[in-house]
Amino acid sequence: MEKIKDIQAYLTEGVENIVKDALRATLKDPRESAFMAKFAAASAKASKRRAAEEAKGLHVPSYLIASITSACNLHCAGCYSRSNHATEDCAPVRQLTNDQWLDIFRQADELGVSFILLAGGEPMLRRDIIEAAGKMQSILFPIFTNGTFIDEWYFNLFDKCRNLIPVMSIEGDQATTDARRGEGIYDKLIANMDEFHRRGLLFGASATVTTENLDEVLSDEFVTSLTDRGCKAVFYIEFVPVTEEAKQLAPGDAERERIRAGIDRLRQTHSEAVFVSFPGDEKSSGGCLAAGRGFFHINSHGGAEPCPFSPYSDINVAETSLREAIDSRLFHELRDGGHLMEDHAGGCVLYEKRHLVEQIMAGAAN
Repeated sequence: MEKIKDIQAYLTEGVENIVKDALRATLKDPRESAFMAKFAAASAKASKRRAAEEAKGLHVPSYLIASITSACNLHCAGCYSRSNHATEDCAPVRQLTNDQWLDIFRQADELGVSFILLAGGEPMLRRDIIEAAGKMQSILFPIFTNGTFIDEWYFNLFDKCRNLIPVMSIEGDQATTDARRGEGIYDKLIANMDEFHRRGLLFGASATVTTENLDEVLSDEFVTSLTDRGCKAVFYIEFVPVTEEAKQLAPGDAERERIRAGIDRLRQTHSEAVFVSFPGDEKSSGGCLAAGRGFFHINSHGGAEPCPFSPYSDINVAETSLREAIDSRLFHELRDGGHLMEDHAGGCVLYEKRHLVEQIMAGAAN
């Protein structure tokens, strides 16, 4: 397989492969095939919208990450979001409303954004927002979830709204997953996957890669345990250390090379699924894709941030448009200054260079 040079091109190709796979399943579920055919057409139209905006001087990324809540029911070991106080047990009052999120989704659609990754906290706590997202059939919504709130209501919603695709977090086998996420979580995830497979519904999985579970999550045994249950996408996210004690868990240069080699192998041997690595794929695409190069992040109260690992914002979508947020001064400084191309030791260049981001923010305020 030819080396992947651009993560956006690879993701687009991966979605097209999923569409083709779903279309082949027409006899099993005509609704799945009908949706995927419509989404393929909508994705092509969105690409034209982005090209039109580019011609006018506005670079619109294909992807948006939306943290629709800051509340979460789990206390996963080493969670960057809790360490940054972006996630709490209960969501504070200052959260975007259902109507505000729906308006953001509509603006994104008009600009040509094809994929909105719903995150949190735990996004499935906001059933109303996810239900509203299901009505936006021209956008694909991967939902990054810990899987604990998936119930009959959600199974029915995913069956009805094929543009909602849960991506469940799993760290390896039962011992590894439960050690990080809590006792019983692994069994819940496997039960969810088996039920998705039984109902013929699409889903993905996400693994946080550390120096301790690297070999496990890149193994054929682990991947086969997912794909045999119908998993169509596996996301590998490098661990971002938020304390000095946790730095030993962050992959270094040697481990990153093993991750790249492992994913290249999986892409050749497991054509039934899409494999995505952050930031590994970002390096091959010319640097970090944050700050609007390939995606950006909106936090639970509307702040437009370069990415979830870099919680800095100079503009809020509750007070302005999504178009203006994409074109923010902070994003321009990060992109034009070459800061996204720099090498780094942790899982995120902007987290490691956070003092530089703070300096840029301070300069904007003066």
